[in-house]
Amino acid sequence: MAEHRHHWVRAAGRPDRVDARERLDLPPVLALVSADRRLRGPYTAVGSILRAIVPDALARCPEAVTGHDIEILSTTPELHGLVPATRETLTSLAVPKERTRFYSALRTLRIAHGLVEFLEAYLRASGTGPRALVVEDAHRADPTDGEFLAVLLRRIDPELLTVVVTTGTEPLEHPDGPGREVLPTALAAHCAVLDAPGTGADTGTNPDTPLASIGAAALGRAYIAADGVGDDPDEVAAYLAMPHSERARLHDLRRAELETVGESSLRLGAIAWHAEHGGDPSGAGVATLRHALDHCMDLGFYHAVVDIGARGRQLVTHDGDPTNWWAFTTKMTTSFAALGLAERALPLYDEARALSTSPDVHMQAAYATAMLHTRHFDAGRRDHQLARGWVNQAIAFASWHPDPKEREARVVFNRNGLALIEVHQGRLGAALELLDGCIARLDETLEPHEHTLHRSVLRYNRAQVLAGLRRHAEAVADYTAVIECDPNYSEYHFDRGMLWRDLGRPEEALADYDRAIRLSPPFPEAYFNRADVLAELGDTEAAVADFGYVLQLDPEFADARLNRAALLLESGARQLAWADVRAGLASTPDNPRLLCLKGQLLVADGDNAAAAGAYAEALAADPDCAQAWALIGELRYQEGDLDGAGSNLARAVELSPEPGIRFNLAVVHHDAGRLAEAVRLLDEVVDSTEDVDARLQRARCLIGLDRADTARADLLACLEADPDSAEQVYELMPELSRA
Repeated sequence: MAEHRHHWVRAAGRPDRVDARERLDLPPVLALVSADRRLRGPYTAVGSILRAIVPDALARCPEAVTGHDIEILSTTPELHGLVPATRETLTSLAVPKERTRFYSALRTLRIAHGLVEFLEAYLRASGTGPRALVVEDAHRADPTDGEFLAVLLRRIDPELLTVVVTTGTEPLEHPDGPGREVLPTALAAHCAVLDAPGTGADTGTNPDTPLASIGAAALGRAYIAADGVGDDPDEVAAYLAMPHSERARLHDLRRAELETVGESSLRLGAIAWHAEHGGDPSGAGVATLRHALDHCMDLGFYHAVVDIGARGRQLVTHDGDPTNWWAFTTKMTTSFAALGLAERALPLYDEARALSTSPDVHMQAAYATAMLHTRHFDAGRRDHQLARGWVNQAIAFASWHPDPKEREARVVFNRNGLALIEVHQGRLGAALELLDGCIARLDETLEPHEHTLHRSVLRYNRAQVLAGLRRHAEAVADYTAVIECDPNYSEYHFDRGMLWRDLGRPEEALADYDRAIRLSPPFPEAYFNRADVLAELGDTEAAVADFGYVLQLDPEFADARLNRAALLLESGARQLAWADVRAGLASTPDNPRLLCLKGQLLVADGDNAAAAGAYAEALAADPDCAQAWALIGELRYQEGDLDGAGSNLARAVELSPEPGIRFNLAVVHHDAGRLAEAVRLLDEVVDSTEDVDARLQRARCLIGLDRADTARADLLACLEADPDSAEQVYELMPELSRA
């Protein structure tokens, strides 16, 4: 039987793609949508799918809608009246004037995973059996739709939902940015490819028929009426040949028609396109593009911001409309930085400095240039001292603002940038002093309700610096304060969870990770950290499940695969552990930690010689891998080679502070009669861990050294700390009596 797969239909012309797609043997179609970004901008396809199914989902699986409200409302603004927003943050609620923080470029990937999970939940709740989803024009999709389709193709079972993606024959866009899920790779990996036969591009006419005889004007009108998404070259040619005034008139008519529909996502696509090509491009065109620019910027749709910004800059000049010119420019540059394309931002800031005499423009450009040099450029290109000069220039411009409150807010914003430079230069104390001053200045100058977002960011930044200074109690207090004023911002809970973990308080860490997971679309780091805490607390089954989910979100998350394999080995599920190790080594064959785990599995399988070979491979990959040295030492100990074991474990102790390695070396020293050396190591282990096994082992060594009183104290401490140690304590009593 042929493997059930998704489908990728390729043809130059739409009629050929439609004909080929209609010949496929598909289950009932859930939705047939276009992904052409000209229609609705980012998430054109996603929005069309959600508008079709969310009303029904509210009846069938309302909990799935509530659980994915961020994903639904971020991608489909028309649903705001239907789906309540339950997890607003200071970032999402900030007025434009006070918006000082923007989303990570990876947020759209989180949204994509959440959307796939919502779609799967809806399909299972509907109980209607297998369905198909047809997404046309994916070669013209915004990267947000491309990312969603890539995740969908990888994660959704084609027996539940068969996805059909149609494209032209040209190479597909591979967008810049940090995301790993890209459509060309997913189509090649998860789809059966159908290259449709046909005449090639959709000419729409007999090639021997003169264009004029069928009405060029009608073809041009058809192109505008279809919002410019057709690929009929005759239509495009007729459109371009129309008199400019007539073309503009038809664009205005179509824009007015679309505006009566009342669907706001159309303003991100077709309405904006018609407005910029209509009769008032510098008025209605600029205003519509500016709306689309601000919307996409606020939601982190950075590829769209770059596209809209470039289009807007074609319609305005610095002299004629400086406000919109700078908005299109600066939001493009911010998006370049977010996408990891900082080098493309710098020339635009240089242009702004050359053209503008506005203090605001120079202040913002100076600050942003500083951030390029201290944060966004590649490591070899960064220059923190140069960044300091630029941010000081920004502070100087901010200091001249006439309004006292606005002046303080601007100065503090830029001094926060100076604190970041101090952090990057390793001067945490100086950064803390700056942040303390910033917080105090705003508290003195502003009312409690003013600039609440940036004031929370300042306190969050101070919490991070305090954590770096190991001032844990103060860091927790600041994290707690920002959570109280912005309780739905998931990163605060995530970061405080890491601090609780460092403080040795896993229960509090687990609670914060749980909260971070509930407040955000899925992201692997939260589940990875929670899995580590669950493993520490002894809930191996839940930890394995979380590590597995991490690998669903990111199959290349090597540490998740490694940690899951280690837990599976510990729990006796060796075959499952082997599967993870083999999968990990297939992609990273020289990963020393995976090679160590391979060796441990081979030991469990009784093949010590092969295990020694795996450990040797680990050391060849990383001669300073403490784990490999320790495991070789354990292997030598099992073989009775105390000298070899001691040498290998001693090397591991030099490389790692891990108490378990010191304990094992102490056991070797004990068995070799080097009792004083064993006690020295066990003192370190007990001091750092209060471990009962370490106390028992130290008692054995102390008995051998005729230090009965000290040994007795250790044995009593063991009984007090762990009554279950009584059997081992009583085994040592005869030796203690003889001592």
